[in-house]
Amino acid sequence: MKCKTCKKTIVGRKDRLFCSIRCKNYYHVNLRRVTSIAVKDIDKILHRNRSILLEIMKKNKVQLQVNRMELEKKKFRFKYHTHTNINSRGKTYFHVYDFAWMEFSDEKVLVVKR
Repeated sequence: MKCKTCKKTIVGRKDRLFCSIRCKNYYHVNLRRVTSIAVKDIDKILHRNRSILLEIMKKNKVQLQVNRMELEKKKFRFKYHTHTNINSRGKTYFHVYDFAWMEFSDEKVLVVKR
């Protein structure tokens, strides 16, 4: 079997993945670094989406119907959300933290603050 990091032949147990502690640490540090960068990028998008919804909703509104184009102009990214919820009528709500939106049609979106 070959080491996952340096490709040297591994001596010892059959289930070992690395030839040394150094290779093992190097592999896991780099894996965490790549994961951390991806998480930071996605988290920025989620926070931006929430800020856009907060700006549109103002402070006192609980729900509001807006044009999809208005959200797109503000660079809202519809494919990024924290979770989904299907209501009793079978409509899907997409959540970004404490806000949710549901698409009525190609043009209208209902935004709800939870």
